[in-house]
Formats: sequence, C-alpha cells, structure tokens
Amino acid sequence: MTTAVSDQDRLIPTQSGSLHVKEWTPDASGSLPPILLFHDSLGCVDLWRSFPARLAAATARRVVAYDRLGFGRSDPHPGTLPLDFVAAEARDIVPVLLGHLGIGEFVACGHSVGGGMAVETAARFPSRCRALVTIAAQAFVEDRTLAGIREAKEGFRDPAQFARLARYHGGKARWAVDAWTESWLSPAFAGWTLDTALAEVRCPVLALHGDRDEYGSAEHPTRIAAGRGTVRLLADTGHVPHRECEDTVVEAILSFLSEP
Repeated sequence: MTTAVSDQDRLIPTQSGSLHVKEWTPDASGSLPPILLFHDSLGCVDLWRSFPARLAAATARRVVAYDRLGFGRSDPHPGTLPLDFVAAEARDIVPVLLGHLGIGEFVACGHSVGGGMAVETAARFPSRCRALVTIAAQAFVEDRTLAGIREAKEGFRDPAQFARLARYHGGKARWAVDAWTESWLSPAFAGWTLDTALAEVRCPVLALHGDRDEYGSAEHPTRIAAGRGTVRLLADTGHVPHRECEDTVVEAILSFLSEP
C-alpha cells in the first residue's frame, strides 16, 4: 500500500528576506527525524519535482525543502554571494529554519552545491544531524566542474533556455545564473573545499553520484564518504540522479536510513 502524503507551503522570515518552504508529511509519519533538502545552484522547491513526496512516502518521514534567498518563490537575495556562501547557509539560515519549523534532530540531504550545504549543516549540528546524504555533490573545485559551468554559462545566452529557467525564478533568474557561474569561476573561489567541515561530521554518510556526472568526478563522493560512510556510484547517470533514476535514489536513501 502506498503511504499518502500531504504537503504544505509557508513563508519563514529571516533578517534578509522571507524563505518559501514546503513540507511533505506522510500520514503514517511518527517520531523519525525529518529530512531537510538543500537544492542545487539553479534549483528551487519546484525543481525537486516528485522526489520529496516519493521520499516522504517511502521513508515515512516528514520532508522539508526550501528556496534559498534569490531562488524560486523566496525573496531576492540582498546582494552578491560571499565566498563562504556554502558554509554561510548552514551558519545563518539553517538555525532559523530549524527554529521556525520546530525541528530537533534531522537528516541533511543535498544536491550538488546543496550537498555541500548539507555537509556544512551536519558539521555545525553534530548532535542533531542523525544522517547525511549527498547527491552529486562537489567537495572541492575541480576542472570538470568549472568546464561544465562555463558550458552552462554559454548555454544561458540562448533566450529560450534562459526563459525556461525564469519560469521557476522569475525576475531573479539572472541573479541566480550570475551567482552560480561567477562565484565558482572566480579565482578567489579556487581553493574552496569541504575538508574542514567533513572533519567535523559525526553522523553516517551516504554519497550518491552518477558515473556520467558532467560537474564532478567520483573523487567528490569518495572524499565526502571517506571514513564516514558509503559511496554509491549510479550507472548511466548524470548530474541529477533524483530525476534521472528517482526510484533508485529513493530506494538507496531508504535502505541507508533503515540501517541499524
């Protein structure tokens, strides 16, 4: 029998603007820690598509996703991204979310740069983050990552491609593209890694990665999971596993969270 899931949208105020948050709650949910989702560099709640509902139904856990400032239905970002924007999300935004949503213990799960934010969150809340899942996350600045970003940047010169992005971000779309490309391509960002945060992670880790990911080699999940958990390389899969092979990703997370 499929578990029924209800969803709810809300706005949560922060010092820099309001965040659009969506929750999926299975009818059979109990006291298991909820899953907090962190989207990718051009993502938003709506671009998770069916994944959060499927994840909530499969795991019998509340799933929470939100649009970062500057994305989706959240308020515009007040300026340019600081070089520490990955760590800053865990430092400045996550405590506000957890407080407003009444979340104690939780599971952090992030896609791409959102995976980095999930790592930073697990490091900052070692007693509350019960498990960490990364999906196609980057752990350092790799030539393959930069090449993929340069190619994407050129692609957004196409008005039709940019218009598709604007359907999700509205007037914030140009800011979102520039925030992604200019941050990662900046020479000042070249030395960024997750190494310091990873050293502080205390919970079990599952690092999922497509074997055809155009934004990062298998070195990323290997570094994320080293001594902390498990790497799972997904066959014939690119940078968006939760859309390309949703069933496999949901099953992998369910199995991981079901381990004693």
